[in-house]
Amino acid sequence: MSTETLSFGVARALAASALRAAGARAEAAHHTAEALARADLDGIASHGLSRVPAYVAQLRAGKVKGDAVPSVTRPAEATVAVDAADGLAYPAIAAALAWAASLLPQRGVIAAGVRNSHHAGALGLFVEDLARTAGAFAIAFTNSPAGIAPAGSGTPLFGTNPIAFACPMTGRDPLVIDLSLSMVARGRIMVAAQKGEPIPEGWATDAAGRPTTDARAALAGAMLPIGGAKGAALVLMVELLTAALTASHAGFEASSFFDDKGGPPRIGQLFLAIRPGAVGADEEAVSARVAAITGRMLAEPGVRLPGDRRLAIRARQRAEGIRYPVALLAELRALAG
Repeated sequence: MSTETLSFGVARALAASALRAAGARAEAAHHTAEALARADLDGIASHGLSRVPAYVAQLRAGKVKGDAVPSVTRPAEATVAVDAADGLAYPAIAAALAWAASLLPQRGVIAAGVRNSHHAGALGLFVEDLARTAGAFAIAFTNSPAGIAPAGSGTPLFGTNPIAFACPMTGRDPLVIDLSLSMVARGRIMVAAQKGEPIPEGWATDAAGRPTTDARAALAGAMLPIGGAKGAALVLMVELLTAALTASHAGFEASSFFDDKGGPPRIGQLFLAIRPGAVGADEEAVSARVAAITGRMLAEPGVRLPGDRRLAIRARQRAEGIRYPVALLAELRALAG
């Protein structure tokens, strides 16, 4: 595959230009391009600039409102509620996190919900920011369009429903854990289908609920959750924390993130931030325990912390640039005009 290397700044500017040309407000284009380029910088191409063509198609179709302005309310002293107003998720999430960070020193624990939202990209970036800039232990949840069936069913009702966690660490970047609750990202099944290749058993079922290794049949069926019935229960937990608490669409009500068909997805996100020292131990003691726990892990041969590979990719690509498929860049340049 032919590739071209861009700096982070050039990649971000290209994404922003394409989004602006499709009708996104300057602020929405900025926050979205920033998040997508950061995902690429970390090697998470599935949530990077490859998403821009779908976003552009949805902006042009009105499935995503380019002129949407997120609104913020304060339902309680330690909570923030943001309505994304059927726009791109990133400016709404930026507002939620800014409020959370400002309230955390006084309140200790903050919950921020986002409703009427859209695809949130690489969720770990947001909790990393809270850990780095606000010194918080942070957890993020989002639901997504249906792809996983409840235990005992073959009908997809809920999304892959990612969870992300971060906490500050002394002398290094925050620890970040970012995972979806499906056995594998749907994008890997889509790639296998495009190549006509089989997928491993245990990834998905077909439309009749039978295990399948046929990628095309899997796309018509359901993805399997991690951990079987226990994973399916976690999927439901995230669905309730996001769709129910924010009064947003459930996975089975949400339209696809990948095309311009249907109305706005209107999913939900929930962010929790906890200040060290707010739940019984002072900040110094918390930091010491983080160091002791992670240090004991790293004393084991072959063990590394979650996210270490991502940080290594980030450092390398900051220095060398981000490699993109030439075909994708040509498409984005055409979209940017």
